[in-house]
Amino acid sequence: MTTLITNIKELLQIRETGITKVSGAEMAILPTIKNAYLLIKDNLIAGFGSMENLSETEADTLIDATGKMVLPTWCDSHTHIVYAGNREQEFVDRINGMTYEEIANRGGGILNSAKKLNESSEEEIYSQSKERLEEVMRLGTGAVEIKSGYGLTLDGELKILRVIQQLSQHYPITIKATFLGAHAFPLEYKENRKGYIDLIINEMLPEIAKNQLAEYIDVFCETGYFTVAETEQIIEAGIRFGLKPKIHVNQFNSIGGVQAAVKYDALSVDHLEVIKPEDIVALKNTETMPVALPSCSYFLSIPYTPAREMITAGLPIALATDYNPGSTPSGNMNFVVATACIKMKMTPEEAINAATINGAYAMGVSDSHGSITIGKKANLIITKPIPSYYQLPYAFGSNLIDAVFLEGQHII
Repeated sequence: MTTLITNIKELLQIRETGITKVSGAEMAILPTIKNAYLLIKDNLIAGFGSMENLSETEADTLIDATGKMVLPTWCDSHTHIVYAGNREQEFVDRINGMTYEEIANRGGGILNSAKKLNESSEEEIYSQSKERLEEVMRLGTGAVEIKSGYGLTLDGELKILRVIQQLSQHYPITIKATFLGAHAFPLEYKENRKGYIDLIINEMLPEIAKNQLAEYIDVFCETGYFTVAETEQIIEAGIRFGLKPKIHVNQFNSIGGVQAAVKYDALSVDHLEVIKPEDIVALKNTETMPVALPSCSYFLSIPYTPAREMITAGLPIALATDYNPGSTPSGNMNFVVATACIKMKMTPEEAINAATINGAYAMGVSDSHGSITIGKKANLIITKPIPSYYQLPYAFGSNLIDAVFLEGQHII
């Protein structure tokens, strides 16, 4: 099965094999071809170039993309989209003046979601979660990481990870699973932190490893949640069970989580709304990807990750949604890209790089996603006719997607 897309106004994010991320000043460079074609064979990118160099090519399907842009689908490396119910009341509580921390301290927040999830059947959770997944696919996401963390019990965490596994089996989108049992301390362990950490290490991790339910391990390293020492203990255990770390750090406070993540060669450090000079120094010349979540900052009215400062220091940045019921009930990567430009002062080139090639790196799929490269998955966004790719963040409230291809298949 071959598909040939011709007369592409501009083909974005063309890369040679082996480029897995871009950092610092390189983030401002977005390689493109104007008046281009792209050839898909089965589920892979088979060729691309300028229309003037297109030789006679037979294809099963021809698509004329006159006036339209083509770019790789978004790679969303940080979500929590497998959950039950919603937290609409907490949204109203914040409008009325309560803080995220105050809501959590009264048993809301993560604990509220954990209660709902443990009361719901696996079938109910799958049914709700697949609707969210289908929505993000229509919005142009072609690879997504999904975390557990709303179970906080052995059965609850396994239930979430099994649902993630089912979604991966039933949909063409690439899914990576992360175990986040260390998302919060359940109420029954509030005065017995060691007991819950023992549960994670001695009961949850062996079952997850035995059933191959996750590739990554995450910890919410933050004041009021897991300390740096507790985070390191859990990371070490996860590594022993073959799980690579991806860590929540610096959402509200900088307490040393970045340094701990780098120490254990974490794939990514996510949030970074609060960052100190020593955190930036710790991330330099490492393999750890900083991940910003601007729609979380938007929804909670907290600071935005200081992207300009980090890029100037030579760091890479990825962008992700943090799709979850409490702090970001949206999986719209188009809004994330726009918000990064509007609020974090990233250029459109930097934001697109952060949401594609660097996003792929932050979830371990650089070999198959994140750029227009021969041999990579044919995961593509075709825009509506637009004057330039600057329109993508500029017209932040408009749906500019005309078509999405995943695994070479036209899904919308």
